[in-house]
Amino acid sequence: MTKGLWRAGAPLVLASKSEARRTLLAAAQLPFEACDAGLDERALEAPLRAKGMDAAGTAGFLAREKALAVAARMQGRLVLAADQTLAVDGRVLCKPSSREAAVAQLGLLSGRTHELHSAICLVRSGEVLLEAVPMARLSVRPLSAAFIAAYLDLVGDAVLSSVGAYRIEALGIHLFEKVEGDQSTILGLPLLPLLGYLRAEGMILE
Repeated sequence: MTKGLWRAGAPLVLASKSEARRTLLAAAQLPFEACDAGLDERALEAPLRAKGMDAAGTAGFLAREKALAVAARMQGRLVLAADQTLAVDGRVLCKPSSREAAVAQLGLLSGRTHELHSAICLVRSGEVLLEAVPMARLSVRPLSAAFIAAYLDLVGDAVLSSVGAYRIEALGIHLFEKVEGDQSTILGLPLLPLLGYLRAEGMILE
């Protein structure tokens, strides 16, 4: 891509340590460097929950905070951050903090359809250039307690990095009976609005 479609000079800075997000950027052949924002997301979420902020607003806020934090350390660089939240029956879920929390989330999702909100934020030198929070709808089949326990044993601590305690790109596909939405949105880094912005700004070839 550096000699193909990319026209923006220095690579993107991805403010994330997510393997899924790195894989998506690499597959789209967007040059990038990864730099974890290092923020305490749980602490940032707490006041949002107290205010009753919805899932889309929460995801957007967290993505913006991560992008701004990394951009402050890397002046002049184009910084991309993302975040995901989940809404089911009026409740907002974020990443589970423990196996017990993962069991509770999977139990809540069992037999229900939920909305997955995936936010991106693009920042340069403290200026927010792009924000988007597309949504996907996913239907979880009824899950037995035995399945949930076996699933968590197999996946291990990896579920703690995924909202809803699933990794749909891996073993988590066994949880679902219907999925509606763009794959990159479901995996946590909506590429279509990002690519649309980059093309419009001449950062990738039209």
